[in-house]
Amino acid sequence: MSDPNSIVIETKKLSKRFKDVQAVDTLDMKVRKGEIFGFLGPNGAGKTTTIKMIMGLTHPSEGEVLINGQKAGPNTVEIRKDIGFLPERISFYDNLTPIQTLEFFCELKGVDKSIVKPLISDVGLEEAVDRKVGTFSKGMVQLLGVAQAMIGEPSIYILDEPMGGLDARWVKMVRDKIIGLNEKGATVIFSSHILSEVQNLCHRVAIINKGQLIAMDTIENLSEFLQIKPRLEIVIPSLEGKIPEGIEAIEGVEAVDAKDDMLYVTSDTGARAKVLALIENKGLTVSNFRTVEPSLEEAFVKLVNQDDKEGS
Repeated sequence: MSDPNSIVIETKKLSKRFKDVQAVDTLDMKVRKGEIFGFLGPNGAGKTTTIKMIMGLTHPSEGEVLINGQKAGPNTVEIRKDIGFLPERISFYDNLTPIQTLEFFCELKGVDKSIVKPLISDVGLEEAVDRKVGTFSKGMVQLLGVAQAMIGEPSIYILDEPMGGLDARWVKMVRDKIIGLNEKGATVIFSSHILSEVQNLCHRVAIINKGQLIAMDTIENLSEFLQIKPRLEIVIPSLEGKIPEGIEAIEGVEAVDAKDDMLYVTSDTGARAKVLALIENKGLTVSNFRTVEPSLEEAFVKLVNQDDKEGS
């Protein structure tokens, strides 16, 4: 359970400029202790640059990063020791086995090497312990990166696209690992393009666009703020992708679409009964229907599109 009063990572007016490009622009963001926090944005929005500044891999042009209340500068390695980090594009020495790789990181972190084999089993790589990392697939390298981040049992994890390049089985493994770490009290921050995973995992999300924070809240609150309504999905045999006449004119109906035997109606709650009644009055048969709650993808697209319009 997250603690709203305890902030483990905070950015204050954090900015980074590369020559003529403002990659991150006065970013104010707070991550609470014990939460799973999603960090989202389109390609080029500034997510990875922000993560690199938090980790001290690149230095801010302006602003500051606080980790557990302490200002993190270029030489404050001690402050970042309690962070497990998975970069967006991780790479290891091709000629080492996964055991040798993790033992090397144990030496760097001053951690007992006895944890290596359990970690490899934890991420599902036990059958590849004797192989060279150079023979690994992208997904296997990613899983080894997750194991590397877990060395020393840090209380904070920063994972940049942890599910990138993984098939469905390994995505589930990483998802379960994130949940397990969080249940043990760890704070997990991760960026992802797989919005369904973010929606299923995160307590709160921050969305940035063009280096600026455009929203930070729970998914439910963002959907409510944007007035994104639930969608009614109705199965009508022999509909053939045609929208029944009169539905779009019903008060409270915001959008209507049809494809094959499916009719999609976004509306106020009170309009749903009128929609179903009109369909039956037209002599059409409703074989099934369900209500789909607003998704993170809808909130994400609407927020970014609004921000692009305001900025143009």
